[in-house]
Amino acid sequence: MKFVKLAVLATAIAATPIAANAQDAGTTVYGNDDAPIGTVESNADGIVTVDTGTHKAPLPANLLAEREIGWTVNATKAQIDGMMAAQVAEANAKRDAALVVGAAVNSADGSAAGSLTEVDLAGDAIVLESANGPVALKKEHFAVDASGTLVALFTVEQLATAAASAQAATGASE
Repeated sequence: MKFVKLAVLATAIAATPIAANAQDAGTTVYGNDDAPIGTVESNADGIVTVDTGTHKAPLPANLLAEREIGWTVNATKAQIDGMMAAQVAEANAKRDAALVVGAAVNSADGSAAGSLTEVDLAGDAIVLESANGPVALKKEHFAVDASGTLVALFTVEQLATAAASAQAATGASE
């Protein structure tokens, strides 16, 4: 996910009484309207992931402040969910644009996974021709990385296992 757009929240903070350092999982985070935004799912490497119930929003820890009601961020739940929805829509549009017959695909572990031989976005049916045979996948099984490369969200080993299973099923039905 892009953290850049959420950094816009930083400019909206007029004062940060105490920078957030160690919010525990399960802690409620409140918005600038004092309404709950969600709960902390994790806190690692300066990023506090808040589950809003709709999205898991990665917020830079320095955007959170401790006030009398608890940990807060200078935004509302609707604003955070809106930013996350826009980011998801943008990522999905890039992914869908990259899903074309002939497109080269990398695996989640960075290896060449094969190329697409069939793409039906409306029917959510995509076939990846891997070195081990064809693998039927869905749109949700793909993403586009920061360099614009189409990536199957599986390792080469997982794709090989899926291809072998598909071949075994085809052989058993003949």
